[in-house]
Amino acid sequence: MHITKSADKITPFGGFNFCYEHFHQSGLADLIDRQLGERVQTRGFSYSDIVGNQLGIFLCGGDCAEDLAEHLSGPLDQIKGMSASSPDTILRGIKELSQQTTEQINPASGVAHQFNINTPLNELLVGALQVTGQLNKQDCYDLDYDNQVIATEKWDAARTYKKCNGYQPAVASIGNKPVYIEGRGGNSPATYAQQQTLKRVFETLSNHQVSIGRFRADSASYQKEVVKIVENQCNSFCIRAKRSPAMEQQVGALPEDDWKSVAISGQPMDVAELSGWRPFGGDRAYRLVLSRIKRADGQADIFSGGAYTWRAILTDEQEAAPEEVVAFYNGRGASERLFDVMGNDFGWSKLPCSLLSHNTAFMILTGIIANFYRYLIERYAQQLSWLQPTFRLKKFIFRFISVPAKWIRTGRRAVLKLYTDKDYSPLLA
Repeated sequence: MHITKSADKITPFGGFNFCYEHFHQSGLADLIDRQLGERVQTRGFSYSDIVGNQLGIFLCGGDCAEDLAEHLSGPLDQIKGMSASSPDTILRGIKELSQQTTEQINPASGVAHQFNINTPLNELLVGALQVTGQLNKQDCYDLDYDNQVIATEKWDAARTYKKCNGYQPAVASIGNKPVYIEGRGGNSPATYAQQQTLKRVFETLSNHQVSIGRFRADSASYQKEVVKIVENQCNSFCIRAKRSPAMEQQVGALPEDDWKSVAISGQPMDVAELSGWRPFGGDRAYRLVLSRIKRADGQADIFSGGAYTWRAILTDEQEAAPEEVVAFYNGRGASERLFDVMGNDFGWSKLPCSLLSHNTAFMILTGIIANFYRYLIERYAQQLSWLQPTFRLKKFIFRFISVPAKWIRTGRRAVLKLYTDKDYSPLLA
């Protein structure tokens, strides 16, 4: 085996040239600097430069800021118009954009709960989706809400219900894209002060004239105050109901003829409904849509009497058939995969800072980057037959980003030379 070396400036991540160019062409870089303003504490790198460098880390296979110094600074310096920053510059920028964490004492239990509300970055999160055309003022969207435990041993992490230390951020999303992220301490259950969080979610969306048609959430949102907020802000909602003795009694008393056999996403089940259900001891009546799946072990439920696993969905939707309501609610599975994507592809499993306030700013900034990635992959998949809009980040890196490239001068112009037989030229149209 013989070895030869070359001092040519070649980057192994030539495909990132297109991504970084679209970062500016889309208007996202300008929006970041316009909305966040100039960095007054330091000079050299703007906030859009910091986000662009963070974008480069994830889209070139890194997972933390330190990868810039150890692996990526040289290759990213070969990207036209880009200058690689230091890891410290990125971390300073994140801390500059953070907001102070507040504390609420639960008067009933005396437990202290931490909240980090970063309004400027959440406004940017929605604005970024609008500047790329992923959200607009003409359409009406479905909104998902959920909380997720992020295990971490940071300085201010608290014990979670999963018996680990961490945070439990609240995330609202549209079409698997985060539109609002709020930092919460790990000891704050999803039910606690949720109505206050949702008020901020809807206020942020309203500021950008984003309309919500349907709302979808798990049983942590099965609260009187939450239902009141949601039905005032949306056309309809579907919230998983918590079982109660009164509910179980009525479900068990349903005639067998009231159940309809259907298949939803290939899963056989029975559906039914209870009309006039009055939760929380109120006067307002809602629909309770029921679904049940036969148990493999044949063990009967002591309350309903049948060998089924069943659940209930509270809704004010009056027109849709029960199977349509169940199918819509089951769509939450796609929104729940958002946390897997953010954790494994965009750094949430390796939070970089020691405080909830700084890590919340990081989560929102990486939410902007994740949304921009979806914009890129959907756009590129329309132009390149060898890409699919469903590709996860790792496959996108292997298929698109990882291509040796160098900039050369020919005919008095700069030309990107790609060492591949793949055709990238449709992206120039």
